[in-house]
Amino acid sequence: MIRLLRALPVIVAISGLTPPPVTGQQPPVASVGFVLQDEVQRLVQGTGWRNSDWSVLAVSLERGDTLTAIGADLPLAPASNQKLFTTAAALHHLGPDYRFPTYLLTDGEVLAGVLTGNLVIYGTGDPAISDRLLDTATDPLRNFARTLAELGVHTIEGDIVGDGSHFEGPMRRPAWNPNDLDSWYAARVSALTFNENVVTVRIRPTSPGAPAELLTLPSGAGLPVVNTSRTVSGARSTIMIVRDDPDGPIELRGELGTGAIDVWRRLTVSDPELYAASVLRRVLEEEGIRVTGSARSLGEGETSPVRGGARTLAPAFASAGPPPLRTIDVHYSPRVEELLHVVNRNSHNLYAELLLFTVGRVTTGVGSFEAGSRAMTDYLVRTVGIRAEDLHVDDGSGLSRLNRATASSFVELLAHVAATEHADVFWSTLPEAGSRAELGRMYSSLAAGNLRAKTGTINRVSALSGVVRGVGGEPILFSIISNNVPSTSSAKRVEDRIGIRLASFGRSWVQAGEGEFARVEFGDYGPRLTLLEE
Repeated sequence: MIRLLRALPVIVAISGLTPPPVTGQQPPVASVGFVLQDEVQRLVQGTGWRNSDWSVLAVSLERGDTLTAIGADLPLAPASNQKLFTTAAALHHLGPDYRFPTYLLTDGEVLAGVLTGNLVIYGTGDPAISDRLLDTATDPLRNFARTLAELGVHTIEGDIVGDGSHFEGPMRRPAWNPNDLDSWYAARVSALTFNENVVTVRIRPTSPGAPAELLTLPSGAGLPVVNTSRTVSGARSTIMIVRDDPDGPIELRGELGTGAIDVWRRLTVSDPELYAASVLRRVLEEEGIRVTGSARSLGEGETSPVRGGARTLAPAFASAGPPPLRTIDVHYSPRVEELLHVVNRNSHNLYAELLLFTVGRVTTGVGSFEAGSRAMTDYLVRTVGIRAEDLHVDDGSGLSRLNRATASSFVELLAHVAATEHADVFWSTLPEAGSRAELGRMYSSLAAGNLRAKTGTINRVSALSGVVRGVGGEPILFSIISNNVPSTSSAKRVEDRIGIRLASFGRSWVQAGEGEFARVEFGDYGPRLTLLEE
């Protein structure tokens, strides 16, 4: 493997220019890139932010030389650039064709159209039971109901149980901003995920003196609600939707006039397993199947009827104790490759965390933040070759401010992926500059339709890492991370200017040195590196 930051090829110097002195562990900048280095330094220093921290690195994949470097080995919070690590680890451990199964199971028997027993919906981490990649979020649940109908079932005498025990808690990171926990991008993780674990609530007036009405989309969501609101005459509206604890009930307070417009809000759900079970119960009823029991999730301390006390990758369909479970139907997610497009192009945090949990599950037998973080760190250090001191993995999405990475670690990851069988898939998931549907920046520049990179933004943090071709077609891997910036939008303008400058980079004086040789081919989305014999 070519170590891009450790062994540089010999570069013929440009007359009159000498590279800047090398300090610490920062990789030396090749003389061919000295002008570029000076320009990038001016862009960063031109912000005037004395207290901001930057980690920047650009390396030629073809030549292996460093074109520009500023604090390349400075560990910083990477924001959503963390998803590059998660994407690579998921491709490595799961492969692009893996599909998540969701099981419909029962501990009962069918006699004369009556299923006597509980119906269990067991999830293994599928993030895509929603209308993002399916026609509707309820399609898989409706298919479950129709399978039951085909078996002659018209009545279920038992409960509908949502089982998310494939993963273990806690299901949020302590370092996530508590002000974000009601927002869709900080949804609670669960092995049984429905509608991306968010629900839309609609509040509308009823009759004067009566409470306002709360409706959900999808309907039948089974949300805990405390309603102290009141409908009044007129158009007055002081209604408030309050949830002090993201695991607590939704409270409706205040007044809503009969002539006021409806109030809408999108919220994360506190119990995703109950959410999925509640909507399944409603779908069963819509499909003509009567359910006598309630919808519920596993209670506190309740043993999963699927797993018992075992830690299996998929349900063992003979549980720890009687009665045994039977499989009624299985729904499979889209392929991991399709899920990774959502992770990187939509920067979807829940998708990323579910992949992190799954990587932990397949490598350690435990699906959790801790197990996933250990597994991803092991992959990055042992397989990719990133130095352990350059990393701290706290989550898979980058929402946590405790994540740490360096520009050099991202460039090493990109170089590693370019030499694997998953290179084409990996590059295809990255947003393309100049595309309004993907990376809506750097329009009408050499980077447009050329540069592919993952963005990253949390409070006072911005990042951009990916690949761009220089004017001669040379693939350049780069990473730009900034922390403690007073304006992330201004930081992104610096990123754009660096990206455009890299797209204009060219040379004609390179003399290859001794060592390994490689052939670089640029496909539809990014480079593939093939090592050659000397």
